[in-house]
Amino acid sequence: MPRVTDWKNQKYDIKVKTKKHDVDIPYGEYFEKKIDKMFHDRDVEIKTERNIWMNTGNIAIEVKQYGRPSGLSITKANYWIHLLADGKKIKGGFIFPVDELKQKVKEMIKSGDAIMKPGGDYMASLNVLMPINKLL
Repeated sequence: MPRVTDWKNQKYDIKVKTKKHDVDIPYGEYFEKKIDKMFHDRDVEIKTERNIWMNTGNIAIEVKQYGRPSGLSITKANYWIHLLADGKKIKGGFIFPVDELKQKVKEMIKSGDAIMKPGGDYMASLNVLMPINKLL
């Protein structure tokens, strides 16, 4: 990850003034370009967590439905965006490279931090419940 000193040394070909907000602007622009590059010509899976997360502190990631692999298990996406909603308002969310999220799911299940539980319509899905405070 770039450091503020990198910006001051113009390592990224960005001219930086000495005031703090002048350093923050190129830093923000760097990540805007990174996000644009990240999603350009890539597949993205977007899931929205209903307001239940506010009470449980968990997100639910579907891995099976009707006994067959689904959701994270079969996605072809490069990135997984998991939004946290309250009604129709987005309160926040997470962006994961799919491979890293799959690894995180395995690790959290193995450690006991995440559990697998039926849910969804007609309880037909098998979801991994992951504590939001342990996702990063």
